[in-house]
Amino acid sequence: MAVINVECDNIYSGWEVPLSEIEDKSKKIFDFLISQKEISEKHFLNDYQYDSVFFDILFCDGAKTHEINRDYRNKDYPADIITFAVFADSDEDERIIVDGTLNLGEIIIALDKIEESASEKGISREVELAFFIAHGLMHLLGFDHQTEQDYNFVIEYQKKALESINIKYDKV
Repeated sequence: MAVINVECDNIYSGWEVPLSEIEDKSKKIFDFLISQKEISEKHFLNDYQYDSVFFDILFCDGAKTHEINRDYRNKDYPADIITFAVFADSDEDERIIVDGTLNLGEIIIALDKIEESASEKGISREVELAFFIAHGLMHLLGFDHQTEQDYNFVIEYQKKALESINIKYDKV
C-alpha cells in the first residue's frame, strides 16, 4: 500500500474549511476507491511503480474557476469543480513519478458553488464538499462521465466512498 499525500489550500475567504480534516477525509476516500475491485481493475495506477501518491486540492470561488476555465480550457463559465489529472496530459513517466511519488494532479473546487448546490439540495455544505472531493478523485484516477453508463458508475462510487467515511449522500 502506497503512502497517500494530499495538500489543501484555501484562497476563498467565505468559508474556512478545516484543511487537516479535509486532507484526512480525502485520503480515506482515495484509499477506499483504489481498494474497490471495479476501480482497481480500470484505473491507470497499476501501470506504474511508486511508493507514494500525491494530489492537491485548491479551494477557491467561482470567479477563479471561471478564470481557469477561460485561460486553460477555452470555456467561458465558472465551474464548481475542475480537475487537472497529470497523467491525462503526460506521455512521459517522468512527469508523473518523481522520487517514487506518483503525482495525480489537482482538484480545484469553487466553495461558493458548493454552498449554492448544497442549499439547492437541502444538505450541508460539508456533505456536498465531500461528494465533490470524491468526484474529483474519480477524475484523477482516470474515470470520466461522457456516457450515462460512465456517469452512473462515477456517481455510484462517489456515494460508496462517502458511505465508507460514514456520510450518506442521496442527492444527485
